[in-house]
Amino acid sequence: MGDAVRAVWMREFGGPEVLVAGEAPDPEAGPGQALVEVAYANTTFVETQYRRTGQGPFRLEPPAILGNGVGGVVTRVGAGVDPALVGQRVITSTGGRGGYAERVAVDAAGVVVVPDGVPLDTAVALLADGRTALLNLRTVGDVAGQRVLVLAAAGGVGTLLVQLARAAGATVVGAAGGAEKGEVVRGLGADEVVDYTVPGWTTDPVDVVFDGVGGPTARAAFELLRPGGRMLSYGLASGEWAGVDPDRAAERGVTLVQGGRPTPEELTDLVTSVLRHAADGTVRPVIGQRFPLDRAADAHAAIESRATIGKTLLEVR
Repeated sequence: MGDAVRAVWMREFGGPEVLVAGEAPDPEAGPGQALVEVAYANTTFVETQYRRTGQGPFRLEPPAILGNGVGGVVTRVGAGVDPALVGQRVITSTGGRGGYAERVAVDAAGVVVVPDGVPLDTAVALLADGRTALLNLRTVGDVAGQRVLVLAAAGGVGTLLVQLARAAGATVVGAAGGAEKGEVVRGLGADEVVDYTVPGWTTDPVDVVFDGVGGPTARAAFELLRPGGRMLSYGLASGEWAGVDPDRAAERGVTLVQGGRPTPEELTDLVTSVLRHAADGTVRPVIGQRFPLDRAADAHAAIESRATIGKTLLEVR
């Protein structure tokens, strides 16, 4: 190995232009760690927000390397790690840092081996969004025979929720912004598609709302819920949370479902489960955009423009 690897640095907090390609020290696998030769790096809306504001789940001080998820091949392991892991195709979270690079050392306990037959880019696209979608579905409970509305249905999580809810026996309404995104959602098997960018958009009453948008769109979706319905908000693509009044929800007999905080072991289980769903054909991620590593800034700009469809990946090699 050389003394340095290609990487993308966040020089400071700010717009996409603060992400600059450069080099970083070549990492080593310490005790309990695995060294991953990265093929694809995951990108998320949360990462773009953190880059812009410094607010979010990560604790990084610039200059730093973003990237909370990667897929690649394990090339070395540290003390206490099964050497059989070397040579395996894997996906893994990184702890919030280091993913936008050619190599990264990660906690071996969180590494998930990718099943045969599942392409590595598919697996990386399922890493964050897949576990979120599956956790959301488990959190709201049984949806069989119910009418489910998925907001931001053409997004990374939304495209998977459409498929998982249908597989669980629900009638799925996919709400997406614009005709092109609507066609993608229809192609995933949604029973009905609505364009929530059209003023006055609506649909028949629903039993469950998965809200990845927030703001006025989410509040309009709340009004579509039948008594006994459930609403789970997991994202704020609009820039604000749904902000539904709990008293109003109680009056209408609607439960505002709160997502839990899974343990690291539960997160690994969720990833393993969604990879099994990919292997058996239940779900397939929509990878709408791919950028080379050194164009991470362009990937962030695309995500923030809300013009993206499905998942946005960085191709590292």
